[in-house]
Amino acid sequence: MASVLGEPREQGQGLEEALVGNLIGEKHPNYILMYNMLTGIRIGVSRTQAKVKRPLTDEDYSAKHKYSFDIVGNELTPSAKYDFKFKDYAPWVFRELREECFHLDPADYLLSLTAKYILTELGSPGKSGSFFYFSSDYRFIIKTIHHSEHKFLRSILKEYHEHVKSNPHTLLSRFYGLHRVKLPRGRKIHFVIMNNLFPPHRDIHETYDLKGSTVGRVLSPEKLRQNPRAVQKDLNWIDNHKQLELGPEKRALFIEQIRRDTAFLKRANVMDYSLLVGIHNMKRGNRDNVRRNTLHVVQPHDGAIRRKPSQMKGHRDAGPFTAGAMRRAIRQSELKPVESQTNLAEENLWDRQNFIFYQDEGGYRATDECNSPLPTIYYLGVIDILTPYTVFKQVENCWKGLSADRHKISPVPAGEYGERFWRFMNAVTRGGGGGESFKPVEKHRKHPPDGEVHEKRYALVDNGVVPNGNGQPAPAVSASAPSAADIANMSEKPLPPLNGKDKVA
Repeated sequence: MASVLGEPREQGQGLEEALVGNLIGEKHPNYILMYNMLTGIRIGVSRTQAKVKRPLTDEDYSAKHKYSFDIVGNELTPSAKYDFKFKDYAPWVFRELREECFHLDPADYLLSLTAKYILTELGSPGKSGSFFYFSSDYRFIIKTIHHSEHKFLRSILKEYHEHVKSNPHTLLSRFYGLHRVKLPRGRKIHFVIMNNLFPPHRDIHETYDLKGSTVGRVLSPEKLRQNPRAVQKDLNWIDNHKQLELGPEKRALFIEQIRRDTAFLKRANVMDYSLLVGIHNMKRGNRDNVRRNTLHVVQPHDGAIRRKPSQMKGHRDAGPFTAGAMRRAIRQSELKPVESQTNLAEENLWDRQNFIFYQDEGGYRATDECNSPLPTIYYLGVIDILTPYTVFKQVENCWKGLSADRHKISPVPAGEYGERFWRFMNAVTRGGGGGESFKPVEKHRKHPPDGEVHEKRYALVDNGVVPNGNGQPAPAVSASAPSAADIANMSEKPLPPLNGKDKVA
């Protein structure tokens, strides 16, 4: 996942078109899939929630609950519009993650996902081919994943759970559920439910996807002109002279959490993840009305579901589903477009208030050197954390390394990836020196024409060697290219200690 914003459209278009992704109505090819997903979530999650909470066991991490749905119904499942099978993986583990670690009220979770049906889908801007489906209040994302990603998440689920428990302020993607839908003729769709980093009540003016890899990591100016809200990448960030404007206190907290999260990802042999950065300019505010002009919902017939006062400590305006309301909602589930745009909640972020990086209106507000607030809010999260460094990635590393700097391409071993990711985040945060040293260096240079000799001058930088554009030597730098040993010594410099003020050397 690299972005949650779709292509911009002109205002005044009819509601029959979704401005974030594609409208899902009964004629949409994925309408049945969406209906089956949400029906399965309703039943699977509510059945687990109805049971008395108990301590987790090792078997819970590998458990899977199966449900069969048809138009007749049975003692375990109500009747449904379509025949399908649903599988709920590790339901007790995800229940504890939602309630104990992420402080989600169970009724609020179900209401957000299923009280109003999801309207829009968005194909992944990346290479995974996944699709995203937004909940009606824009708080949750349902993301389809490959079978290999599903297997990998199950294999690291216990370690992920332990990491989240010991690091409540983690920046890693928050997984709320793992499920599978099996359609007629055997088609199987695996999907996860995750947090949406971007809030429903704030426009996101710029979005960046940062890996610390710089080979090919750029959005062309032409594409940016076509869609000013497109996701930009590492080289765009560097060329735009961007930095995370965080004062000493917030910088220290951010860098330390990145260190802890990358340490976990290295142990899990994960690579290819990135930091998603959404930037909200408070001076610009919401005058573009990005959210209100782009998000519509489809609502079922049933309007009788209401929240009751929750008994969960610290939560308000939420409550449990009654069994009758659940049954009525399932019987009456018909997708029907509303006649006006939904009112997005201006203040529905209470579940984020307990977490450092989401406590400033759902994000992390910029600060100056004196730790005073600045008029910028960052929405941050480490995403795409389900890609292990496999044999296939090793081959990709060798292939791409033939034409580019092997240490600046994306597919590198998990340990190297994590170290580079941490150093890059340190560098692009205020006081870190900037990301210029991470820019790629052309590996194969063309020889000058016969009889023409050009003396090349090089400038040493933190992580490599770059030629001076004007052909002149940089101050205090040798006129000759450094040896391979010199480059190796520079790339192996130890990381600096973290105290919130140190700069990347």
